[in-house]
Amino acid sequence: MPPSTNDTVEQARQAAIDVLLANRHGPYHGLPRTAGWGYPEPYTRDLLIAGLGILVSGDERLIASLRKVLETLAANQTPRGHIPSLVHAPDDRGASDTTPLFLVMLAIYRRSVGEPEFLAEAAEKALTWMAYTSPSDRALVAQLPTTDWRDEQVVTGFGLYVNTLTYAFLRLHGRAERAAELAAMMGRFTITADDEASRKMHEGLTLKRKPYYAMCSFKVFSSERFDLLGNSLAILTGIAPVSRAKAILAWIERECQAMRAHGDLAVGLAPNFFPFVRPGDPEWSRRYERHNRPGLYHNGGIWPFVSGFHIAAMVAAGRLHLARRKLTALTELVRRAKDPTLDYGFNEYLQAQDGQPRGQDWQSWSAAMYLYAAACVQQERTPFFEEVREAK
Repeated sequence: MPPSTNDTVEQARQAAIDVLLANRHGPYHGLPRTAGWGYPEPYTRDLLIAGLGILVSGDERLIASLRKVLETLAANQTPRGHIPSLVHAPDDRGASDTTPLFLVMLAIYRRSVGEPEFLAEAAEKALTWMAYTSPSDRALVAQLPTTDWRDEQVVTGFGLYVNTLTYAFLRLHGRAERAAELAAMMGRFTITADDEASRKMHEGLTLKRKPYYAMCSFKVFSSERFDLLGNSLAILTGIAPVSRAKAILAWIERECQAMRAHGDLAVGLAPNFFPFVRPGDPEWSRRYERHNRPGLYHNGGIWPFVSGFHIAAMVAAGRLHLARRKLTALTELVRRAKDPTLDYGFNEYLQAQDGQPRGQDWQSWSAAMYLYAAACVQQERTPFFEEVREAK
């Protein structure tokens, strides 16, 4: 008799914990590895995002490793409050998402362990740093290109992903007024050079003829290509009202069906980014030919950690049947590995057109976000983010 869905999810869940335990001690000051192979370094954003799965796992060994990550980041924080890109390297700076991720995960960790003042000084410094990242001195924060998790993709100005993280930490750290201002500004339309009143307008991240939010916006420039992680976080944090959240999720399903019909998608999960940037498009660069071809890496790869956030967003929007179906698809996908001897690959990312693993096996955030997605589906709630949405 074939195993039931619950059995296969439980097997994958245990395999994910085993991966995280194997990655728990790396060669850099005993900090966790980012992946079992290829990435021995402790990349800040990966390990902080992995904290969501670690905390729902309840494994005290993993929770202790997360505490060590947070404490080391606080010790290596810059004098002005910026969090480094590598946990152990205070001079490795410049990422736009490490400081907001630190604030989000610190707040969640505090609530989970019952220590509301844990790393209080580091939190205040990080909040001050983030207050100065808004060039208009309002609520939307800006970034330089290739400074968030997409190091091979240009996201300019007010990026959706970083601003959803900012909204989350503002809510979690009790900055309700600033959070409300940020959500209101994100709700404004993007503007273009054709808008007659553009000089008098303040740009936002809402698109006039699409249900989802723009990937980024700055003055008269914006991108209408779809950012799955940013939009999933907009739903998960409650920035998107429930009606809009359901419209976004329905739009994703329709677009993925069309991509499958055209041979651009071979699996039951959405690419991290689409439509793909192709040769001849204005965004195409020579570097894309080597590092970011259509359907690969940041240009439309299937990232299991992003799929975890997507499934959590479905639960947040009340699309439980869809979430269960996508968790089944993710459970199958995390088995795929470059190394044929592995029962579970928890690979970094897979090619959209054929579903083949293209990154590193045993990626920490792939394993951890599987744990988080499974917990959301099983509990029919989204741990840690319920409070963010309720606060709104």
